[in-house]
Amino acid sequence: MSGLSVIFAPLLAWPLIWAGAAVALVLLAVALWRGLAGWALRALAAGVLLVALAQPAVQREEKTPLSDIVLLVEDRSASQTLPGRADQTGRAVAAMQGELAALPGVETRLIRVGDGAENAGTLVATALAEALAEEPRARVAGAIVVTDGQVHDAALAPDMPAPLHVLLTGQPDDWDRRLVIQTAPAFGIIGEPVSIRLRVEDQGAVPRGTPTLADLTISIDGEPANTYQVPVGEDMELPLTLNHGGQNVVQLTLAPVAGELTDRNNEAVVQINGVRDRLRVLLVSGEPHAGERTWRNLLKSDSAVDLVHFTILRPPEKQDGVPVAELSLIAFPTQELFVDKIDEFDLIIFDRYRARGILPAVYFDNIRDYVTRGGAVLIAAGPEFATVESLYQTSLADILPARPTGKVLDGAYLPRVSALGARHPVTAALEGAPTDDPAAPHWGRWLRQLDLGGARGQVVMEGVDHKPLLVLDRAGEGRVALLASDQAWLWDRGYEGGGPQLELLRRIAHWAMKEPELEEEALYAELEPGSLTLTLVRRTMAEAAGPVAVTGPDGQDYSVPLEETAPGRFTARWSAPQAGLYRLKQDDLERVVAMGPASPREFEATIADEAPLAAAIVAANGSAYRLWDGVPDVRAVRAGRASAGRGWIGITPRGASATTDITVAPLMPAWVWLVLSAALSIAAWVIEGRGRKRAV
Repeated sequence: MSGLSVIFAPLLAWPLIWAGAAVALVLLAVALWRGLAGWALRALAAGVLLVALAQPAVQREEKTPLSDIVLLVEDRSASQTLPGRADQTGRAVAAMQGELAALPGVETRLIRVGDGAENAGTLVATALAEALAEEPRARVAGAIVVTDGQVHDAALAPDMPAPLHVLLTGQPDDWDRRLVIQTAPAFGIIGEPVSIRLRVEDQGAVPRGTPTLADLTISIDGEPANTYQVPVGEDMELPLTLNHGGQNVVQLTLAPVAGELTDRNNEAVVQINGVRDRLRVLLVSGEPHAGERTWRNLLKSDSAVDLVHFTILRPPEKQDGVPVAELSLIAFPTQELFVDKIDEFDLIIFDRYRARGILPAVYFDNIRDYVTRGGAVLIAAGPEFATVESLYQTSLADILPARPTGKVLDGAYLPRVSALGARHPVTAALEGAPTDDPAAPHWGRWLRQLDLGGARGQVVMEGVDHKPLLVLDRAGEGRVALLASDQAWLWDRGYEGGGPQLELLRRIAHWAMKEPELEEEALYAELEPGSLTLTLVRRTMAEAAGPVAVTGPDGQDYSVPLEETAPGRFTARWSAPQAGLYRLKQDDLERVVAMGPASPREFEATIADEAPLAAAIVAANGSAYRLWDGVPDVRAVRAGRASAGRGWIGITPRGASATTDITVAPLMPAWVWLVLSAALSIAAWVIEGRGRKRAV
């Protein structure tokens, strides 16, 4: 195929040529006014000269016709695996490939689209835009998308140069029931109700007689589930109360109904982080001393702690004759603190407290019972603990993890983490802990320690001659910590380089208050964002840990062996085969972890519908065709005509071509233009000369 055209390559700029044409017109007007007989020939001569200056040439183009391109997008996302849709898709794609191959001069580009990364859904519009960008727009004769219509990036649909047709899979009687979580809190206060707003709704052609009540099963952290009947099509508020800190995994499951498309959207998982509103701590200092401010500063610096602090400044045995009415001290509210409101405290700290009659024996009985019911007591002992005024001489002896021998060990010593303490989260990995290398930097020394005997708890720190320095224990449902020294303040003052007193005391206090991250026996998983890979972590005081039993959402069991990566910490990196809810079990510990969404985005809406792509279809003069009516034929139609009809869809041939050769030749040689212009000028002169002779 070839084409001819005339092009110009002017010797002078176009403005100069047009200026010359203007001058020629003026001269022509003068010739007419004077009545010159050769004005027409003079005009032709000027025109030939101007055309010669424009240098006209004949351009011959050799062109090769190009085929038209049709983009065929095949949706192979998860929603296309619903019953019957995969076969529909396969048959439709094969039929379209055959129809397009039968049309002369048409090429097909097949684009397969799967599930988007990180639960992004079906990204058909993105795939279509990328395919269109790789092809010349002048050759694209149309696009055909075989899908269920549930596209999650429809707003990114490209501006199509040709019709866009959507072939919808599915059946006219499809229907489905799903569970929708409308709002859910990310955090909740322990012991206080939180609400999850949800809805059960039906989609599609719901058969008559379908129950309007659904069975909803609720389980928290894998505990035994409770089932309730809830209405369909109504918004509901589900109240929950969190019983522990850290992640609380709430699993909600709808009972499947016969005939619905899938039960993959019948389940939802909500993870709520349980936090304490305020940790209430009662600090009772037996007397003013250098370490009292260390405890106070630590607890006051924690915004999550509500501190109540009393210091005994005037013990009963002090007789100085000052009338009580003249003292600016307040009475110790023992009845209110240790009877009426004792259960409102998460932790009670006795800092160098002496049992000298301020608290009656029945109050110590009440403190002991408070601990066994789930409370916590921390004792920071000074020299008084080795005397007859020791708290060990009260009913607290029943819960204390060690007894005083009556000896006070004065002298400098270096606190050390015991072998057991290296595995305990309270003392593990404390910064600057002493090592076997005497030349290595280490903590500063303490100057006093209480000698303890009969330790029955966990000795996590040692002092003089490896004697117990910090002992942790459980009593009933509660916890007790005993620090056999009042010298931690030396670290705060930087004595001999100091030490991690704030971190140590914080860990002791928060362990006593049952903070999840300080549990010595724990099983949990650390998720890697954007993937189905997790790190299983087993924290234990034992020397070894067995494999973790993992149960997947499909009931499949896996056994994952662990390796010790730090003292008391065993881990394993494991990739889950699919998204969903996984149950972890090791010994008597169980944990539930959600990998990805329990109900993927692909199954949020399962009924085939062209609505998400409707705007793009209209803009491209395309159509939506339902495959349950059969596979349409493909026709070639001219641009601007209807692109679809009953049983057929159309593509628009573009007539694109590629130029393979260009030949340019002057319309006439330059000397011919000059000769022609001169001849016309001479002819005009001759005619005008004869006219003048006749006039004479």
